[in-house]
Amino acid sequence: MKLSEYFENAKGVGVLATADSSGKVGAAIYGRPHFMDEQTIAFIAADKLTHANLQSNPHAVYIFKEEGHYEGRRLYISKLREEKDSPLIHEIRRETHKEVESKNKAGSKFLIYFHLDNVLPLIGDGK
Repeated sequence: MKLSEYFENAKGVGVLATADSSGKVGAAIYGRPHFMDEQTIAFIAADKLTHANLQSNPHAVYIFKEEGHYEGRRLYISKLREEKDSPLIHEIRRETHKEVESKNKAGSKFLIYFHLDNVLPLIGDGK
């Protein structure tokens, strides 16, 4: 199964972990990634710590845990580019997250594109 298909059907919770240039780590709850193609994903971010960290350190890890058990994926990713207040944000935002948009209307939103560097299961090394 393609990774994009996995995330289209999977239910669970995700965490995007980033670090600044000095290595200070931040983590935030994020929805499932948006697949641009099988090697490029995107996340929608507010102008907060995750976005700030990615300005000085392009590397991140997205950890996804499926509902009900310890299955999921770890995505090791590198930032490619970002778009500020992109019209594509409204197009790709999932219906289930529209309420988040109404709570966080203030400030700019960023569509941040990442290259998939490595994919591992939630637990173990994938071997």
